[in-house]
Amino acid sequence: MRLILSFLLFTLVWFSATETQAAKVDSLEIPSAAMNKTYKAAVVLPKTYAKSKAAYPVLYLLHGGGGHFSDWLRLTPDKQLLHKLADQYNLIIVTPEGENLGGYLDSPVQADNKFETYITQEVLSKIDNTYRTIRDRKGRVITGLSMGGHGAFYLATRHPDLYCAAGSMSGALDLNFANWKITPEFQQQITPRFARILGPIGATPDLYAANSVVTYADKMKTNDVKLIFDCGVDDFLIEPNRELHRRLVYNKTPHDYTEHPGGHTWDYWENSLPYHILFFSKILKANGTAVM
Repeated sequence: MRLILSFLLFTLVWFSATETQAAKVDSLEIPSAAMNKTYKAAVVLPKTYAKSKAAYPVLYLLHGGGGHFSDWLRLTPDKQLLHKLADQYNLIIVTPEGENLGGYLDSPVQADNKFETYITQEVLSKIDNTYRTIRDRKGRVITGLSMGGHGAFYLATRHPDLYCAAGSMSGALDLNFANWKITPEFQQQITPRFARILGPIGATPDLYAANSVVTYADKMKTNDVKLIFDCGVDDFLIEPNRELHRRLVYNKTPHDYTEHPGGHTWDYWENSLPYHILFFSKILKANGTAVM
């Protein structure tokens, strides 16, 4: 009996110690002066953060067009995915709010949609002033899924002074949804949502092309931003991803592009994210900004 009690006590202590050593998630309110709103973000801190005095690299991880900041913590099949990756790579992971089809851009037609300013200035400043971060592009990376994949490439291409590497998972890399493999019903559903931030499709000037990263291949070539992107072969966004890959191959821009089995699903993105972070970790090590 005494042996059983001792074993149970040891087990409880072990599980308690494991819990206290796991990554911690903060919920942070980040106001936006540009939009006169306050949004939330989740911040995943690796278990080493509490006892270390080091400055940590940061991954900004963006959600999709129909989602919100908490998606990466709530919707992955493995609800501990971000915790595990933060611990494995000694990385702070930030999941900011991009609203429902906010586009991660400063809308030229909707005055209160300023998510490019919000992410690159207000979120970044709040994170750097709240946590021990590496306040330099050499310690900052960004990726995301779907709209967030487009957003990550969009922001990194337009602000290469802020990020050393960027990724996209199943990215909506061409905002002209006529080039997506979608049903007429889905196209009808999203038309007014895109018009809210980019105006009517077919108008002059063409704000859809001007804000689509599929047209940014030459800008990507001149930037010193390392690129990784992928898409499922059954995904309705596969053709825009292939098109950007073709353009980057044509202009000889180094990048990592892969296609995997799967569609536009959380199973796919849960499998994809570790590859992105492995890619980023090699760059952070080369930059001397990884926490060992």
